[in-house]
Amino acid sequence: MNEEHPNIAVLKRFNPTNIAVAAEVLAEDAVWHYFNPKLPDVHGDYKGLEGFKTFFEKMARRTKGTFKVNPISATAIGDELVVVQTKNTLNLEDQQLEVDVVVVWRIVDGRIKEVWDIPAVYVAK
Repeated sequence: MNEEHPNIAVLKRFNPTNIAVAAEVLAEDAVWHYFNPKLPDVHGDYKGLEGFKTFFEKMARRTKGTFKVNPISATAIGDELVVVQTKNTLNLEDQQLEVDVVVVWRIVDGRIKEVWDIPAVYVAK
């Protein structure tokens, strides 16, 4: 029987709809890197718990509360990285979208240290 990688267990405790609870798994100096040239008002780096809150609040506001993360797979790479594939759904400027996303998580000492959130911005459906 395969045992779950400890870093995937850490990610299961991260809830983007309740960032305050996620504080237990975030490193104090955690950084969320969001790459999306089509959303320049959201694109950028978000630092610490407040930064993570700001990112998800911006996404909720920009999408009028319709932003939803739908995980498809999670693969641990070595002792530090986890690559997660999601299909996010949202309404943006009165258009319903499905967006393929890859999120690379760096986990150090059982805490989320750095995140790279990379949506497929040119082929959103």
